[in-house]
Amino acid sequence: MRTMLARVALILSLLVPVWFMAAALGTKFGLWSWRTGLGVMIIQWGPRILIGTAILGLVALVITLARAPRRGWQAALIALLIPALGLGYLFWIRGQSADIPPIHDVATNIDDPPTYSPALLAVRDGEGANPVAQLSAPITSLPAYQGPRFAALEGKTLGQIGREAYPEVRTLTVAAPPTDAFAAAQAEVEAQGWTLVGAEPASGAIEATAETFWFGFKDDVAVRVRPAPGGGSLIDMRSTSRVGLSDLGANAERIEDYLDDVEDRLGED
Repeated sequence: MRTMLARVALILSLLVPVWFMAAALGTKFGLWSWRTGLGVMIIQWGPRILIGTAILGLVALVITLARAPRRGWQAALIALLIPALGLGYLFWIRGQSADIPPIHDVATNIDDPPTYSPALLAVRDGEGANPVAQLSAPITSLPAYQGPRFAALEGKTLGQIGREAYPEVRTLTVAAPPTDAFAAAQAEVEAQGWTLVGAEPASGAIEATAETFWFGFKDDVAVRVRPAPGGGSLIDMRSTSRVGLSDLGANAERIEDYLDDVEDRLGED
């Protein structure tokens, strides 16, 4: 019976990663909404499943080690470690997100950010995506940021919050002329594997959509290349999530990585 309990605990623990993968991939392939996959299956039920399987693994480990013959303790130990590692990862994510503001729209130039075309905005509206707000708007004036939860953000604009959280997200200035900078910017969009929505060399505007692997979350990006005063080019970028209140820093990280790669592509430091 002790060995059987350890085996059952191990089987259930091995199914835990399957549950999380199913939640993510089911969302990606449209089997259920992201609110079900992320909100219910992972955020609501994920910790409960991890805690339950961890308790079962601990009980099995204690019982198998309580008296001789001590059989099955290895399986019980693995059954305990799998959910324990999962819980550790969730607590790490929670700790990381504690200092991240609940925003999903980040730009290099908050005073004059790149804009999205009416066609792309129509696609977002058709999917019921997050509205694209003005970065100059006071955050507590936006519908998604009502209530006492956001009282600490009162008096700040959406752009200011992003700038304070990600001060390194800034306009990239390069020595290359706009034509070369635009070509490098478009080439890097394609190298990232994003879906190119539009590219207009005359205006220096590029639009694309990035999609995450697991959940298939889509974030729209707008890149703008303009001549810099005195020569060279200014490259600005905006990245905006379609769903979710907080992006957990994903948009800022995307902008930083992209601009670093464009700079490398142009052979500039």
